[in-house]
Amino acid sequence: MAEALREAGECDTVKSPFTPEEHERIDAAITEIGRSTAANLCVVVTRVSDRYSLYPVSWAAIGALVLGGFVSLLRPDIASRTMIAIQLWFLIVMTLLLDWLPIRLWIVPERVKHAHARQLAHREFDAHVTANPQQQHRILLFVSLGERYVEIVADHETHALAPAGAWNKIVDEFLATVKAGRVADGVLDAIAACGSILKTQHPAINAS
Repeated sequence: MAEALREAGECDTVKSPFTPEEHERIDAAITEIGRSTAANLCVVVTRVSDRYSLYPVSWAAIGALVLGGFVSLLRPDIASRTMIAIQLWFLIVMTLLLDWLPIRLWIVPERVKHAHARQLAHREFDAHVTANPQQQHRILLFVSLGERYVEIVADHETHALAPAGAWNKIVDEFLATVKAGRVADGVLDAIAACGSILKTQHPAINAS
């Protein structure tokens, strides 16, 4: 059993990271694995796992306060009303600038981004468990492109049955492929690797 590629996101409306042809190739790969395994393989790819809305405002506010301090030192005679106006305009402009997704992701600490991506990955996995509780064996391949985060979430039995280091190897190879600019190929390779484990550990009942 397998599910088609699903693209998830937290509030950001952005175009798909894949062309229609790449989307079809990925769906076909998932479908093919579904024919030869009794487990469930789901692939979720998202551009970003969270909006991190507070970070642009927080950084802009800090910058406005710092700017106000410098201006006060250089021009102690400046009127308070003028100072507030300068800080307000700085706050607005910097908030808009920092809200641009590439910059917004850059100002968020790595550990925070990975924590949010991991939370979304496990929410997606739990959602699939809830939707199909009869399915005992499942793997979720979760990819968050903005955070450069990949996680493979599996049920306890499937996770334990895989060879030592198998999951980490899939993730490392995926990240290496993405760094080379081949996101779709990375997803396809990771699907094939996960499918190989599923075919070995949970072959389809009617498989020969």
